[in-house]
Amino acid sequence: MPDHPPRQPTNPAPLIQVSESDGVRFLHLGGSAVQSAMRLDAPQQLELEYTRAMIGYLLFVPPRPPRPRDIALIGLGGGSVAKFIHRHLPDSRITALEIHPQIVAAAREHFALPDDDARLEVVVGDGAAYVGEHPDSRDVLLVDGYDAEHIVAELATPAFYQACHAMLRPGGVGVFNLWGSDADYPLYFKRLAAAFGGHVLQLPAETKGNIVVFAFREPLPDTSFAYLSGRAERLQADLGLEFDDFLVRMAECNGCSEDAFLI
Repeated sequence: MPDHPPRQPTNPAPLIQVSESDGVRFLHLGGSAVQSAMRLDAPQQLELEYTRAMIGYLLFVPPRPPRPRDIALIGLGGGSVAKFIHRHLPDSRITALEIHPQIVAAAREHFALPDDDARLEVVVGDGAAYVGEHPDSRDVLLVDGYDAEHIVAELATPAFYQACHAMLRPGGVGVFNLWGSDADYPLYFKRLAAAFGGHVLQLPAETKGNIVVFAFREPLPDTSFAYLSGRAERLQADLGLEFDDFLVRMAECNGCSEDAFLI
């Protein structure tokens, strides 16, 4: 596939719609696609599977503080991932970038996003620019930037992915939510893998077309099955997310030796 630029950005103010069905509240941005979801009787849990998959980065970071201490999130949506990290990972500080103030207001009014404090900062601004301006500043970077139909163009360029690599400290992990059904997915994955020297793993969501890509800045994490299985068991017990399933699905779509993922 030719290395052509993604769709050009417009960044108009989004048409925000909130709907509810079967006890779940949904955020839409001018289309039918679900941008965020919250179960009304469990507002702190991660309702959408791909958001749980994004938390899979915990498999690849040191289990004890101070790492991962500093996290950046590009694309707030309803704030599900920011809320989860804020509530369940007390050793982490998260800065969430959202270019549209209307989305921040909706997250706080309709999706129980807490106010800023010492461990949560929501910044209204350009996430791509922020990444480029903060090299060597984060242990984890999560990127989930979409409009009503497509990935935001500035968040899919070779230069952006290179800036993401530079933003991470040594040993850091980048987490990128992509749509496997997008015709340009192979191109975006190629760009991302090139920026990180091929040190990437894919985790497909089981029930949707999302593919979460984990990208690693050297030194690389332990990817042996023995280590990751033990880590998954502990994380699943602590957080209630399906980390064992994550490993099974990653084994189906990534290169492996007899005893480890190859990155």
